[in-house]
Amino acid sequence: MTVMNQTSGLDVDRLSHLEKVISEDIAAKRYWGARIIVARHGEIGLDATIGHADEAGERPVEDDSVFTLFSMSKGMTNTLALRAIELGQFSLATKVTDIIPEFGVGNNETITVLHLLNHTSGLPFTFKLKDEMPIDILEDMIRVTCETIQSVEKPGVTCNYSPMLNQLLLGEMLRRTDPKKRAFRDIMHEDLFEPLGMTSSAFGLRKDLKDRHLFPDFRGNSPMNHIGSSGHGENGAFREEFAEMPWVGAVSTAPDLHRLAEMLRNEGALDGARILSPAIVKKARQNHTGELPNQLYKMLGYKAGWEESPAYVGLGYILRGTKITNNLMGTQTSPETFGSYGAGSTIFWIDPELDMTFVCLTTGLLPGIPNIARFHRLADIAVSAAL
Repeated sequence: MTVMNQTSGLDVDRLSHLEKVISEDIAAKRYWGARIIVARHGEIGLDATIGHADEAGERPVEDDSVFTLFSMSKGMTNTLALRAIELGQFSLATKVTDIIPEFGVGNNETITVLHLLNHTSGLPFTFKLKDEMPIDILEDMIRVTCETIQSVEKPGVTCNYSPMLNQLLLGEMLRRTDPKKRAFRDIMHEDLFEPLGMTSSAFGLRKDLKDRHLFPDFRGNSPMNHIGSSGHGENGAFREEFAEMPWVGAVSTAPDLHRLAEMLRNEGALDGARILSPAIVKKARQNHTGELPNQLYKMLGYKAGWEESPAYVGLGYILRGTKITNNLMGTQTSPETFGSYGAGSTIFWIDPELDMTFVCLTTGLLPGIPNIARFHRLADIAVSAAL
């Protein structure tokens, strides 16, 4: 289904072109399918469902398809970490060891919440803790992290994207400081998804969402086998109903993520539900990494011959920034455009200057550089529709 709306402040012809470009990519087998929503001033201009979940084209993407979000899960965890700061559970200056004392070894002792949110913790770049260890049980992951992980450098020195450890620790900090003593997945449901009406979102593959879930086709682009505790096979952690993986374990739909993006566009509130204050949303979309490059994208960009760029990380969200460079949010969005993304497949962003939100979930994972180039191009086309 495709719905377009000229009254949204978005040009229908440009939105049609955006859909056409995605359809051409899918026809060329660059990826398999997409679910996209583009809105301005809170009104949806493009709502489209394109292609399939699989290369064979046997299962179409549906309007209510449930996607594994990968690292977009970090953005959700970070959102509630900001909320916890506002509620006084901890602060940006709180040391991780103040809440998880068993983590206090070496440079670990000086890592703060700020370091976790802006990827300057100095913790090692890793996707797993032990070979053949299931990753879906939060308690086990925290225990082994505290037993085996030490910072490789002092926090605040470099911006090195953390695939796992930063949000693993933030999720545990949310759990340990929760006044109601809830499980992490319940905190996310009751304090984020339920208030925002995100009825098809969860950490862990909730039983009622399984039939709509599009199990990810990694296409050889995953650095590891995400092992679950119930023996669901390769990458089985993404089939676990009760998984608690604050860094990679969320599932959702495009309409639900549009509501999350709209909450952030509205500076923390949506339909009477306030998650964050305007003050912290504004602070979150400012650059908190200065001129430091993102070490992961520095390496990827070097291989592609791209010019080095600052990391542009806010408080838990990535930013567009000011430099004209290769960027997941393109070159035409405003500098404070901010959002979250997941490995080779998912992204949402909010442009506060254009008052615009963009959600795109795709099937068939792309490698890092082609994925950046793909979402860069789609962002530029989307912004060209703004009237």
